[in-house]
Amino acid sequence: MTQLNALIIDDEPLAHKIILEYVKEIPYLNIIGQCHLATEAFSFLNTGKVDLIFLDINMPKLKGLDFLRTLNKRPIVIITSAYGEYALESFELDVCDYLLKPFRFDRFMKATNKALEIYGLKNNAPQESIPTPKVPEEAPKNLFIKSDKRLIQINPLNIFLLESYGNYVKIWLNKEYHLTPGTLSSFEDQLSATQFFRTHKSFIINRSYIDYIEGNSVVMKNEMVCPIGKNNRQDFKKFVQG
Repeated sequence: MTQLNALIIDDEPLAHKIILEYVKEIPYLNIIGQCHLATEAFSFLNTGKVDLIFLDINMPKLKGLDFLRTLNKRPIVIITSAYGEYALESFELDVCDYLLKPFRFDRFMKATNKALEIYGLKNNAPQESIPTPKVPEEAPKNLFIKSDKRLIQINPLNIFLLESYGNYVKIWLNKEYHLTPGTLSSFEDQLSATQFFRTHKSFIINRSYIDYIEGNSVVMKNEMVCPIGKNNRQDFKKFVQG
């Protein structure tokens, strides 16, 4: 079984305790170190054995996001913070997920499952991307995607959102998804501009499945949280009002 070597960076002892308790129930996680200051983490990172970091934001001496900016090669990062206002800035630094304290075990496991999948794509997936077939204008605007050696037809009205995953895209149909080679840009021309909006470099959402908007994030009806990039906010406001 693949194992992720994880490092906890948080100045709160209770946060360490909760994560350690949760990790006991997840066999693919291996905690190799605990740091109460971000500056303590460099010695672990220099070993090259850290695959995943659980990172707090508000810490003394060096804030979590400032710490991330110092790293040339970053492990997968899951933010664990009591403050939701840093979510957009965090996603712009390509973090895997953002857990708002206090978080439940099921939400923690969802984030670590995502980290495991990213790890698998980085280490095992082929790098060549396969373009998604274009749908002729006169044909129905269903998407044809390659997934698991099959060509699957998807009605765009059933798509909750599309999420970028490196050389791949996750097409979410409620809480299930198809993983297909390609980029978000390869899908934009095939989707209705009145129905779909690219909120961020990593997300395209379907307006029909927006649950609510909070700050600079959109929460979808399948509980996915999508940040709104600062350059997209005015256009997004027009999109939802239109």
